[in-house]
Amino acid sequence: MLVDTQKQSTNHKPLVRAAFLLLAISVILGIGACTKKKSEAENAIHIAVSAKIKGLDPVMSDDMYSGDEVARVYEGLYQYHYLKRPYTLIPALAEAMPEISADGKTWTIKIKKGIVFQDDPAFKATGGKGRELTADDFVYSWKRLGDPKLASPGWWVFDGKIEGFNEWHDANAKAPTTDYNAAISGLHALDRYTIQLKLKNRSFQMMYALAMPFTVAVAREVVDNYGKEFLNHPVGTGPWKLGEYNPNSKIVYEKNPTYRTDTYPTEGDSQDQAAGLLADAGKKLPLADKIVISIIEEDQPRWLNFMAGELDYSGIPKDNFSQAIDTNGELKAELKAKGIVLTKSPSLDITHETFNMADPIVGKNKYLRQALSLAHNPGPFINLFYNGTALPAQGPIPPGLAGYDPDFKNPYVQFNVEKAKEYLAKAGFPGGKGLGPIEYVTQTSSTTRQMNEYLQKEFAAIGVELKINAYSWPEFQQAVKNKKGQMWGMAWGADYPDAEDFLQLFITKNGTPGPNDANYSNPEVDQLYEKSLMLQDGPERTAIYKQMVKIIVEDAPWVFGVHRLSYTVVNPWFKNYRYQEFTAGMSKYWRVDPALKAKK
Repeated sequence: MLVDTQKQSTNHKPLVRAAFLLLAISVILGIGACTKKKSEAENAIHIAVSAKIKGLDPVMSDDMYSGDEVARVYEGLYQYHYLKRPYTLIPALAEAMPEISADGKTWTIKIKKGIVFQDDPAFKATGGKGRELTADDFVYSWKRLGDPKLASPGWWVFDGKIEGFNEWHDANAKAPTTDYNAAISGLHALDRYTIQLKLKNRSFQMMYALAMPFTVAVAREVVDNYGKEFLNHPVGTGPWKLGEYNPNSKIVYEKNPTYRTDTYPTEGDSQDQAAGLLADAGKKLPLADKIVISIIEEDQPRWLNFMAGELDYSGIPKDNFSQAIDTNGELKAELKAKGIVLTKSPSLDITHETFNMADPIVGKNKYLRQALSLAHNPGPFINLFYNGTALPAQGPIPPGLAGYDPDFKNPYVQFNVEKAKEYLAKAGFPGGKGLGPIEYVTQTSSTTRQMNEYLQKEFAAIGVELKINAYSWPEFQQAVKNKKGQMWGMAWGADYPDAEDFLQLFITKNGTPGPNDANYSNPEVDQLYEKSLMLQDGPERTAIYKQMVKIIVEDAPWVFGVHRLSYTVVNPWFKNYRYQEFTAGMSKYWRVDPALKAKK
């Protein structure tokens, strides 16, 4: 899913003036003094996110930030086992894994009985008491995902895969209102607790789709009751119930008193045992009483809050990296002495500078895109903004997924200013003459501004001017969907452990408002992609993935960035934290030791 280029678990940080630092420290200490007694008595989780939340409507949860918040309140059929590696799907609201026909096309899924939605005034028939979840709720929720009037960026997960669904989608695109009562031949509630899916073709990725925030269950009464304000009134079956909601500054969740019986996992490896991650085995979830989410867009205040004990875990800002991490890449002794723990893990993600292929200048001129790619020097960029811990991306597939080729070298990731100038001349703009400023859409944070200034200098070296237009995260996403600009910086984190999730970013039908925000289109790539969907993981599919990568790289719809390494520091009172690539729904396993927090 979409991630900004400074996701919290990475080691980015803005440059901040001393006056601001003093002010921030004084504010933090003041907050700490006021809240100390209260926080010591609570089993409350305190974390921060780096972007404003655009809303809590599941069908719009295409970025990491909104997806994580949606998954606190809502649940889907399946979830990832918290401790097992490789990542393993297990039932959530489903009673068991799906029954799949011999041809792989008919899926029958039973849901658990007795699951209820959270209490809410929208349930007028029951006097505000949450009613029982049924199979019809999933049918309705998935129709919302395919509702052309809503234009969900998540439609791609079902697009072209379920019998009759595209026909329903297209018919309602022409109708004045969407008919949710109209049947879809491949999507049924066979009875109160049974869902049946009929696929057009065998799909090896459908299981992953059923674990994404896009496909969680919502109640029709709630959507109808709140209308356009539904995005601010989430009511699900999940472990947390929304208490306080200000998407620009603070979100508070409280334990859902009607949450189903769900327990902490009892299976884990020897490392989990040694790390104390099985101490709560078998206990009812969620383990904490409350979650407090602070929206802190700048890296430095987040770090200061963590060091002051106001946050339970944090990424490490780039300018504090050498203060926290020693020359061996390990946590420094002074932080270890405080009981702070470091976790390091490669991220299944990629950063990139996207070309708007719908633009008549950059989108129609491959030599121009290749020239700008050649002008970018990833080595110094990685040292400056990632403290040397990231890996230059040669293609869209990150290490750790089938299809990644460690021996492949992207010819346009090889920094070469003279060659870049040659390609710029081939593009018809020798020395940049005749090419106006390239409009670059970006975000407002300090670190992003530094990255943009670095990119400006690189492009200026070959005679190209970059014009910066900065927005908040929700505004930035909207600008991208409206194709406002010729380039923008973005990152993509895996939705599931399959390279298909990265390659679908280049498929024609997934263009805006879908995940193909470059609006890239190549019929050969589309054909190879459709062929790959028919194959399970193996040499034949991997060969197709590699072929797709070579075509995409040559077309240069992106300036390929980096694959990141996540550095996360955790305070000693925060229990059961384990790095997760698929973070949605994981907060129910966490807790705080209030007594230990009081001591520290």
